[in-house]
Amino acid sequence: METDHDIILENVSFAYKQNKILEDVTLFIQKGEFASIVGPNGGGKTTLLKLILGLLKPDQGRIRIFGEPPERARQKIGYMPQYAPLDMNFPATVMDVVLMGRLAEKTLWFSKKDRSEALAAIDEVGMTGFAGTGFNELSGGQRQRILIARALCSRPAILLLDEPTANVDHETEVNLFSILQTLNAKMTILVVSHDLGFVSKYVKSVICVNRKVVIHPTTLMNGLLIKDIYHGDLKMVRHDHRCSHEGHSHD
Repeated sequence: METDHDIILENVSFAYKQNKILEDVTLFIQKGEFASIVGPNGGGKTTLLKLILGLLKPDQGRIRIFGEPPERARQKIGYMPQYAPLDMNFPATVMDVVLMGRLAEKTLWFSKKDRSEALAAIDEVGMTGFAGTGFNELSGGQRQRILIARALCSRPAILLLDEPTANVDHETEVNLFSILQTLNAKMTILVVSHDLGFVSKYVKSVICVNRKVVIHPTTLMNGLLIKDIYHGDLKMVRHDHRCSHEGHSHD
């Protein structure tokens, strides 16, 4: 079991100041998975990512990443948080931001290999030629690409992304997920998203988080299941379809 799965959580629970966020979570993520993590605000999505990273420790249960405790496997994980703590007035270039992904406890200077890996990551997200550009000069979608490049710079085997398409337009969202589809050929990817109708076209499965955690193939996602996840009705919008003025016709 340890060797068959990149990520294993067994009977994991976690609470903030007596407020239970996740309860008795058991989850197995196979190598090469591309899954979306969905659920209501406060349901535990970001907490789940931080537990996998070892940034939080469970109150009970067991977590293994590549068969090791999360803190030992952290260098094999690329992470893009929902809110990047970057001062937009600080004169950092794209290269400066991406090189942050090469930082380690014992690193004092960036090597030629570090810079080579940073350039390769910038290329992977379609931002070739922007290494010397000021990060604050980029559009919102371009910044998201560079933050993904920062997560890729360490050459991770697992990529965790928390709302990577928040506050970007649909075209940018499509481009970002196309990049992730390509990256999935060589790494396991978990991405938090609220846009289930959109991401279900790209991911292989959906991890539903609302204190409890359940994983479903995208083929099983339907209205009743979504209502159960969010404890209420939820409208889904198809981005790839537009009705005619006459509306739909049915046989």
